Amino acid sequence: MAIEVRIPTILRSYTGGAKVVEGAGDTLGDLLTDLDSRHAGLKARLVTDAGALHRFVNVYVNDEDVRFLGALDAKLNDGDSVTILPAVAGGAFGFAAAAAISQHRAAAASAGRVTHGAVTSGAGRVAAVGRVAHGAAVAAG
Repeated sequence: MAIEVRIPTILRSYTGGAKVVEGAGDTLGDLLTDLDSRHAGLKARLVTDAGALHRFVNVYVNDEDVRFLGALDAKLNDGDSVTILPAVAGGAFGFAAAAAISQHRAAAASAGRVTHGAVTSGAGRVAAVGRVAHGAAVAAG
């Protein structure tokens, strides 16, 4: 089963610079496992330790957002096209910063500390600012 996967610039270091790679799998999770066997480290940039897609990564199957298709359980067919896009504004630094912030928030939540954060719109503008405590967002006054 051949599935075309479009790789964003920030992740091309894992694919030897290739913009497009091929993989196989019945589900998105299977595809990512297959890709990771060929391009070591790629899956860890897309999937959390808990086994879910990172919030700052958007994945599309034939232009459909996989979050509405079952995420990692999204079914794939021969000839499908998968596109991976970072969801954070700010280029390569933003992608790495989002990973670091995500890890920091997880550590802070497990320690019972409150962290602050901002939610950006698709255009990169700040849409909301608030407190995050134990994983629950609190609206800013």
